[in-house]
Amino acid sequence: MNEESTMKISFIGGGNMATALIAGLAGKVAQAADIHVIDPNPDALEKLRGQYGVSTAPEIGAPVAASEVIVLAVKPQQMREVALRLQSQLEARPLVLSIAAGIRANDLSRWLGGYGAIVRTMPNTPALIGQGITGMVAMAGVSAAQKEAADSILRAVGKTVWLESEDMIDPVTAVSGSGPAYVFFFLEAMQEAAVEMGLSLEQGRELAIATFTGAAQLAAQSEEPVEVLRQRVTSKGGTTYAAITSMEQAGVKQAIVEAMKAAAARGRELGDELGKDAV
Repeated sequence: MNEESTMKISFIGGGNMATALIAGLAGKVAQAADIHVIDPNPDALEKLRGQYGVSTAPEIGAPVAASEVIVLAVKPQQMREVALRLQSQLEARPLVLSIAAGIRANDLSRWLGGYGAIVRTMPNTPALIGQGITGMVAMAGVSAAQKEAADSILRAVGKTVWLESEDMIDPVTAVSGSGPAYVFFFLEAMQEAAVEMGLSLEQGRELAIATFTGAAQLAAQSEEPVEVLRQRVTSKGGTTYAAITSMEQAGVKQAIVEAMKAAAARGRELGDELGKDAV
């Protein structure tokens, strides 16, 4: 896997996140001819073949067994069944890369017959436009070359953050995995307020999204803490001060913190539920 352009990759599942990864990989990290996709949906396979030139099949077969990387992109509820079918396809010792939410690496390893070359990841939906960020953790059986391969695959759709412990996947899920929904939720509120104050829905949408995008870029490019950036636009007695004071009195910041802790707790619960061997 030193030559990234010749890496053979199989995707089990051809949904939105798999499609985003394939779009980022094809012709860059891997040649389209070296990317194979398994999915029972013929329409999804036809679209992937036509758009990216990848090979496809409705069921797991020889191309999967010959892969250096197998990306598991199925729904969490399907993972145990898929893993049990994959057990016989691992003789070449590929890297197994999971992008399924909630499935712990140890449970996946058990379903794969004790297989240890697994990297668990938590991407987010901005990967669909190449602006994602993915939390990643490698099991002890992952080689340095395989870890580098995993990183190159997820960097095709954004940034990567490597974690020392799988326990940190749940906080990552709460911050970045679920995070886009928090942004959309806040944008909804900004748009609603804009309309209530007399602006059109289109004007409210444009103003809110441009403001969010611009502020996020300003924070990304600044070396100063976001708290300082906020303070700079919050002159005492001014309009921003009135808004921030209102939010503080309503407990908005603490509500957001508690909401994210709830997301992390639910992530742990899902890991327990999805990791059971009972179907």
